[in-house]
Amino acid sequence: MSLACQRKDRASRWQLVDAVPTGALGRGAFTVGNGFLQWYDILFELIDFRSFSNLWYWLALSVIWSSASHWVLGVPYDLIRRARRSEEAQRDLEDLLRVNVHRLLFYTRGAGVLSVAGMAFVLSAMVVLAVMGIEFAQAVLCILLPMLPVLALRIRLALQFERGAHGSADLDRVLSRHRATVQVIGMCAIFFTALFGMYQNLRLGAL
Repeated sequence: MSLACQRKDRASRWQLVDAVPTGALGRGAFTVGNGFLQWYDILFELIDFRSFSNLWYWLALSVIWSSASHWVLGVPYDLIRRARRSEEAQRDLEDLLRVNVHRLLFYTRGAGVLSVAGMAFVLSAMVVLAVMGIEFAQAVLCILLPMLPVLALRIRLALQFERGAHGSADLDRVLSRHRATVQVIGMCAIFFTALFGMYQNLRLGAL
């Protein structure tokens, strides 16, 4: 076959692809004929921005709250339990707690103003987007807003330890009580998020 015939055959194939409508190729297909790639269809199929119907969002929510209740001022709860029966674990608990308290208060006092300003900006933007009906912003707010009282309780407890308000004998009781408070906040937050997420899914499913 001559070179001219090969070029003519290739051109006829491109024209055939051009003649096929995009809908016939399926949603998210590559319409090669007009040179346009519907990459956004493939992207939104892989990354679902409807957060409340996304399994990864609920997995992330559970991991965040389980981590928040497991780590009490940076101290794992299993160490708190072992400290009740072992003096060595009690010393490890006191050392780890002292390091984490100083670290938390150092960053709080050093970058407190910038942190508050950045947090206020992010929360304000998320609130505006959530009121506009952006589901991603609503999902992020369901995580960030309940974490604010948790952060405030951590800083308050760290200040109490710095002032020496709690002795070594009270560490187990104080840290366990703080963990229980965080768990209550987490259960309320997950319950509200589940209700709001079901409402959103039902509302959007009805549409």
